[in-house]
Amino acid sequence: MQAYLEAFRAALGSLAAHRLRSFLTTLGILIGTASVIAVVSLVQGFSESIKSQFADIGGATLSVDAINDNDNFRTGKINRLTAEDIGALRHRVAGIGQVAPIIGVPAALASYRGRTSNPQVLGTTSEFQQVRARYPQTGRFLVPADDSGRRHVAVIGTKLRDELHLPRNPVGEFITLGGQWFKVVGVMEARGEVFGFSQDDYAAIPFDVARAMTGNSNEPMFSASFTVQRMEELDAVRERARRALRTSRGLKPGVEDDFKIEAANSIKDQLEKITGTATAVLGGIVGISLLVGGIGIMNIMLVSVTERTREIGILKALGATRRDILVQFLLEAALLALLGGVVGIVLGYAAGAGIAALIPNFPPASVPLWVVLVAAGFSALVGVVFGLMPASKAAGLDPIEALRYE
Repeated sequence: MQAYLEAFRAALGSLAAHRLRSFLTTLGILIGTASVIAVVSLVQGFSESIKSQFADIGGATLSVDAINDNDNFRTGKINRLTAEDIGALRHRVAGIGQVAPIIGVPAALASYRGRTSNPQVLGTTSEFQQVRARYPQTGRFLVPADDSGRRHVAVIGTKLRDELHLPRNPVGEFITLGGQWFKVVGVMEARGEVFGFSQDDYAAIPFDVARAMTGNSNEPMFSASFTVQRMEELDAVRERARRALRTSRGLKPGVEDDFKIEAANSIKDQLEKITGTATAVLGGIVGISLLVGGIGIMNIMLVSVTERTREIGILKALGATRRDILVQFLLEAALLALLGGVVGIVLGYAAGAGIAALIPNFPPASVPLWVVLVAAGFSALVGVVFGLMPASKAAGLDPIEALRYE
């Protein structure tokens, strides 16, 4: 152990004696590592933000939507969920907990005392807050009596409240949605933005009121979310729901489903795959960058061996073994690469954090610990691999010939 500590001190002394050359040698690894860490920190920060958006929904929530392709829109034969479909989910499928139908009210301009906004207006039921894990910050959410009585009440998001310049606690105020008066009964908790779109610029109104606002001549576009009572029965409940919807929609055997049932967090899973792939690709890029930096280290170490030939001869004459020389030069190469990697990690994270701060509403940069450890470890490994040839050359020098070298 004492021999290794001595070799480590000697390696540090050699690097300190040639500071500028050491810095320039590690520059390739430093820049490569910094650039990749910066990009990885942005990707991981975005990924963590997406995960947090879906964390409360959980895996026991499923969503149902009609499937439409270009042919449907071109021919005007639009697939829609119907009230009968919602009823089939509620009353014919065992294992389903709560069902929240959702209907969008198009072009429902919001206004308050001369100020206007164009929010998303959703018609839904009281189950929405449990199914989607969205709860009021102030006031209350919709209750069954609101829907059965067709009350003109609304629960709004924080961005809509701010855009209309409503009071901080707007409960009891009246706004217009689509030209009709609604009493504000609650303000929902803020959820921020995803992909640059606000999740708080909306108003939720009773489902039957929203259906009436779409017009009796129009078939509204429904969607629905529902919970599964027992998580272990998720797949079975999904299949029972699929069969119930096929019966409700009159689909004959052999005809493909014209609807889809997906887990509410499937978007999160897809994004995790995308960010995982992006991280892997960036890992390949950093590998190439470190390869280039490793070649630079090998070249400089070969020059260093030539410059220090007499020193190597003296060490061998004093009793240094081939192993001692090999370890010293390998440590020098590894320290060069590790130094570049560590400084690159710090600069890369700082760059990523700075870029994230400059982009409006972008989530904070995040670098997982395993990325830091892998980057530092791989940098040191590159130094060892590319320092092996110079170290072997130094260790293999004949002491007599080395002492004669001028």
